Parts: sequence; structure tokens; C-alpha cells
Amino acid sequence: MKKNKKFRSIRIFLCITLIFVLLLSLSNSISAEQLKIGISQIVRHPALDACREGFISGMEKAGYAEGTDVVYDFQDAQGEFSNAIAIMQKFKDDKVDMIVAISTPIVQAAAQVTSEIPVIIGAITDPVAANVVKSWESSGNNLTGMSDAAPNRTQLELIPRFFPKAKRVGTIYNAGEANSVVQVELSQEICQELGLELVEVTASNSAEVLMAVQSLVGRVDLFYIVTDNVAVSAFSSIVKVSLEEKIPIIVADPTMVLEGALASFGIDYFSLGEKSAEKAVQVLQGKLPTEVPIGKLENPEDLTFIVNIDNARQLNLDIPKELIDEADSIVFSGFVWDRSE
Repeated sequence: MKKNKKFRSIRIFLCITLIFVLLLSLSNSISAEQLKIGISQIVRHPALDACREGFISGMEKAGYAEGTDVVYDFQDAQGEFSNAIAIMQKFKDDKVDMIVAISTPIVQAAAQVTSEIPVIIGAITDPVAANVVKSWESSGNNLTGMSDAAPNRTQLELIPRFFPKAKRVGTIYNAGEANSVVQVELSQEICQELGLELVEVTASNSAEVLMAVQSLVGRVDLFYIVTDNVAVSAFSSIVKVSLEEKIPIIVADPTMVLEGALASFGIDYFSLGEKSAEKAVQVLQGKLPTEVPIGKLENPEDLTFIVNIDNARQLNLDIPKELIDEADSIVFSGFVWDRSE
């Protein structure tokens, strides 16, 4: 009897050991299959942050749980293209499975460093004009994703509705960023059609923005800021001059309304990130990036019209009631009131 008990104990021990080995092996297998995705953006600001968060949310919805199925390596280029190149080289050396490139300079850096790792565009106005893809339908390389092309015409058409007497519109942008140049050139054409004069000043980095915006004082009736990373990264400087000189700001990026702009009609960057994740999933499921067309946010539900009543009061402005009624959201008494909720 004692002998049987001894053999039974040995068998139990061996079974437990086998189970432990199997679990350890399974754990190592899961860890080995974990995706590594490098995410980078040119600077930290609300729109690009929202795009990044939307991407991670979209991946989660598709079944790629952070920490379990995928690990992210987030890198901020701090406004420097040289940093962007170094970050892309790091991702390449680390053998990441995918790169998420948020903003035009980051996309350009990724295209320059690797032609093999799939690159998901998180935000770029015109990838063809930026010379990173052959066409919207087929990149011809390892890139795909989403454009953040803003509805510039709709935004500029707000100006005569808000300010019927306005004649001159000031804009600040980085002439070295293809994304911004495309928007400003288009804005010039639209302003001419609307009987407005677009006055341009450039800033190559955030430190130059304050001087650039000050140079527009006395020359323009309002500011219009496109989705330019330099201008947006130093938006507080634009707001400072706006409040001091009582010059309102219309912006392409709705998140900037919460930072002190008067109004915007633009895209939801969180939705943009989620749509980018959908492109990423197609690639992870076997499609080549060049087989996945680059998309735009064109559906009305992906666009938002927001008006800042608090800012209007600071500028001593009366906003036409019909515009307030049309707004999807209003900023009032420090809160954002979303009419869809």
C-alpha cells in the first residue's frame, strides 16, 4: 500500500511539473507572438495626441489588447526632423512589426528610413504632394493609412458668416511642411473667390510663432490657422496676441477651439486614429500596404462644427444665432456642450 502511495505521489508531482512546463511554454509562445508597434509624432499637441489615442482604441476594438497582443513604443520628435529620422532608425533597429507615423514630417522620415516595415499614416494632408506615395489608391510602397485633409473651403466660408465686413485674413505656417503649403495654396484660391485677401507669414519653429503673429497685427481682421504643426505647437502665442489685440481665430483643427480659438469646422482626430487602425488591421491580416487605399474623413459624422462662446465674450463679439444653432458643440462657461449627447 505504501508503495502505491509513493508511486501516486510521484505521478502527481510529474503531472504538476508537466503542467507548469506547458504553461511556461505557452506563455513564452504568446510573448513571442506579441506585436511590436512603434508610434511617433512630430510634436505633442491635442490633435496628434487624439490621433494616437484613437489608433490604440481602434486596435483594441479589433482585438489587439495593449500589453497582451501588442506593445507600443511611443516616441516624440519634439518638432525636429533630425529626431524623426533617429526615431525611425530606432524602430528599424528594434525590428518593430509596424510603424504608425503621425504628421507629415514623421511620414517622410519613415519613408526615408525603411521600405520594408509597414508604415501606417496617422495624419498627413496630401501624401502624393509630400512625395511619399505614388497615388491615393495605391502607394506603390510600404505605406497606407489616413489623411487629415481638412475641409478648408467649409472653414473659410465661415468667415463672411461670422464677420461680413472682414477683408484680410492672416495665416501662419511652416513653409517647410508640405502639408501646410498645400493647405495655404488652396486657401489662397478660396479666399480670392470669397473676396478676401490671405496675408501669409511663415515660422520654421515654435519659437518664431510669436513674432510671426505679432507682425500681422494691424494688417488683418482675423487669423485662420491651418493644421500646421509649428503653428499649433505654439498656439498659446497666437491666442495671447488674439486676446490682447481682439483679433479672432478660426482654426482647421477643432481641438484648438478649446485652447482659445473662436470656431472650427474640422475633422475628429480620435476618429482619424481609429480609421488608421482599421487600415493597420487590414495589413496585419495579410494585405500589402500598397493594396490598401489611403483614406480621408469625408462622412459628416467624422466632422464637427464647434463655437467658443467664452472666447467670443473675451473678444467682445456677437455671434449670429443661426451659427450657434448649427454648431455640433459649443464652449460655454468653461464646459463643452455636445448637442449629440
